[in-house]
Amino acid sequence: MNPNPHANPIPNILTGLRLVAGVVMFLILAGATGGLPYLSAYLSPEDQFGLYRAAFWIFVVAASTDWIDGYLARRWNATTRWGAILDPIADKILVTGAILGVLTSGSVPQIAIPCGLILFREFAVSALRETTAGKVKLEVTLLAKWKTTLQLVALGAQLLARNWDGFGWDFDYLVWFQTFADILIWLAAIITVWTGWEYFAKAKTQLNPPEEKSFEPL
Repeated sequence: MNPNPHANPIPNILTGLRLVAGVVMFLILAGATGGLPYLSAYLSPEDQFGLYRAAFWIFVVAASTDWIDGYLARRWNATTRWGAILDPIADKILVTGAILGVLTSGSVPQIAIPCGLILFREFAVSALRETTAGKVKLEVTLLAKWKTTLQLVALGAQLLARNWDGFGWDFDYLVWFQTFADILIWLAAIITVWTGWEYFAKAKTQLNPPEEKSFEPL
């Protein structure tokens, strides 16, 4: 990456907004399920459903900026070091906030394991990058980029399932859609763990390169 000191700030602004949106979305979901003392107690069922819908749309808009800010940065040659730092942080906050928000809604034991695996991997890779900074070069792989997209789609499906009644759709189809959303989150978890293993394998190889064999002349 060759940072542009005079880059258009719009891509970085979108990234920053995605970061803030992840926090706001989580607070809204937590509030809808009674996570905000004193305030949640005064919420009616209609208010709770309204908060769920607001959180869903915030997530959809924020997730869409994950593609838009990168596209604009490349198109306008607006890549910056600050943007490179903020982008993965914003993604992780949005994903973590959505996972915690979905889990607080309850009655989702079937996705507790994949959600936990996603969180463990993200924390582990972040720690790996921090502890090996300057020693190991871990470039983001294409599969890792698609991993983030799949995470966002899977979590969006989980949030949509919790807003099913808000769209007035037939509840008979909710069971099928929930199964589809659960399959997506498991698939996202598998790919997430796989890409994490790749990063650790690359770090191990770079930190402990194989010794060259020496052959004595006959």
